[in-house]
Amino acid sequence: MSDTTSSERPRLLIPGLGGLYASLYEIAETIMRVVAGAALVTHGYSKILNPFGASGMVEGIGLFPGPAGFWSFALSVTEFFGGICIALGLLTRFWSLGAFIVLLVTVYFHWVLQGEGWGGAEKSVIWASVMFFFMIRGANRHSLDARIGWQV
Repeated sequence: MSDTTSSERPRLLIPGLGGLYASLYEIAETIMRVVAGAALVTHGYSKILNPFGASGMVEGIGLFPGPAGFWSFALSVTEFFGGICIALGLLTRFWSLGAFIVLLVTVYFHWVLQGEGWGGAEKSVIWASVMFFFMIRGANRHSLDARIGWQV
């Protein structure tokens, strides 16, 4: 058992950088959220133009009950509109949860179904980790959630 508390941080090798790190923390987090949201929008753009177009892919995965068209539509909405909302910091936890689930499915698809292992699933694992961060953390003060004054 450690005798440190969660608020303690390791000493900095160059203590003079502490102020810089502290001043850039929120902007770095905001940039990560905006980039992650923009990446989802970019990836979901072609899907939202044809929201049922991924039905065959979804059906091939075989994980989901019900019609594949429903899940294809949900995938399209999550990637495109969820990405916009994540970038803006609107309902950040909700949309990050949806994106996290989508990305876990892509990990399964590439790693297991396609047999690509880590090499095929690596990007999905990284992006799922980013979505997990925002699912737990929510958005910071540089978000619409903060402007509205509530979060999920």
